[in-house]
Amino acid sequence: GKMVTVRPAVIEDLPGMQHCNLLCLPENYQMKYFMYHLLAWPQVSQVAVDEDNTVVGYVLAKMDEETTDEKDTHGHITSLAVRRTYRRQGLAEKLMNQACAAMAEVYRAHFCSLHVRRSNRAALHLYKDKLGFSQEDLEPKYYADGEDALAMKRPLQA
Repeated sequence: GKMVTVRPAVIEDLPGMQHCNLLCLPENYQMKYFMYHLLAWPQVSQVAVDEDNTVVGYVLAKMDEETTDEKDTHGHITSLAVRRTYRRQGLAEKLMNQACAAMAEVYRAHFCSLHVRRSNRAALHLYKDKLGFSQEDLEPKYYADGEDALAMKRPLQA
């Protein structure tokens, strides 16, 4: 297969990130929401790009804005997607690990949180078994279609 590189996302990646989001996920966001993440927390979101610099996967991530207490400083994963033909290469894992590393290094985050659909077995396997997230909570009817979300979190070493 083609060489894929994982690196921090930049403004030029935004159209490719949005395209990847539309191809892969039912939760879609306006361009300005992607833009907001990159402008507010520039180092945290990551992209996987092929040799032509086409975005084949991304993680859109941010720092939690509500936290007032320094020891509760944490990051949050807004959206993660990898194009179908690029799956099973460990890209989701690499994207997530690089996002979490940036949260810890740049923003001194103590943990990373995310929501995942209760029925999404592949994602649950990735988060629990590969990435060290544990389930914290169940949020009923979190998604627009009424599905429950599992709230998960992973400790980070700053």
